[in-house]
Amino acid sequence: MRVALAQMCSGIDPATNAKVLRAHIGEAAAQGADILFTPEMTGLVDRDRSRAAASIYIEQEDPVLKEACVSAKNEQIWVALGSLAIKQSDSDAGKWLNRSFLIDPSGTIVARYDKIHLFDVDLDTGESWRESAAYEGGAEAVVAPVKAAMLGLSVCYDLRFPALYGALTNAGADILSVPAAFTVPTGEAHWEILLRARAIEAGVFVVAAAQSGLHDDGRTTYGHSMVIDPWGHVLLDMGADTGVATCDIDLDDIAKVRSRIPAITNRRTFASPKGAL
Repeated sequence: MRVALAQMCSGIDPATNAKVLRAHIGEAAAQGADILFTPEMTGLVDRDRSRAAASIYIEQEDPVLKEACVSAKNEQIWVALGSLAIKQSDSDAGKWLNRSFLIDPSGTIVARYDKIHLFDVDLDTGESWRESAAYEGGAEAVVAPVKAAMLGLSVCYDLRFPALYGALTNAGADILSVPAAFTVPTGEAHWEILLRARAIEAGVFVVAAAQSGLHDDGRTTYGHSMVIDPWGHVLLDMGADTGVATCDIDLDDIAKVRSRIPAITNRRTFASPKGAL
């Protein structure tokens, strides 16, 4: 299977981001990719939530999602749209969803996943993030078929919670999608090692498309979109540059690795530890 990754520096205008996405889908198809993976918040990166509110839509009206579906059909390619900010209703009331979409080559949305773990943190750099102030977390893990593979969906901060990936791989996922918009400090410290850990734990491929660079809203993201194989080797690292890159993965490698370390077969359930007496 040939996977393509779009490393983007999405801005505050969804229409502009949609044009970039269209070009990336066309480029991925031209390079013979079976599926293109895009980053978290492909359609809008804007930490000014009052301004962003005017550019966030219900799913049926989102211009970036529409572009992804039309372009997937035109180019006959799968698209794992990392995530979009989505309104839950026409009303401005209520929190948004950070939603990932899987689109097939007919342009049909075949799976949706709402980010479960929300990023609430105060960094020693002075940066403060409160994703839960604007977004509602999801509650369901999602695995969906893509050609000969089963794809497990996740988004960014989910990466730090291995129980989710245990559930995905227990359900048959052999590729894990981790679209992200990691900050530079956390990216430098933890991005690669966490991606490799998720791959090694279950003997799966990890595909992680990321935002990269200085965005219109002033934030800077880490980049380094990656493909990791089931043994934990880095097959692709896109560095800081935006654009599209492809990587061929051999799904037979999953069985080979699992025959050496049968981690999924050896998994056990167990009772929670008791409190101190």
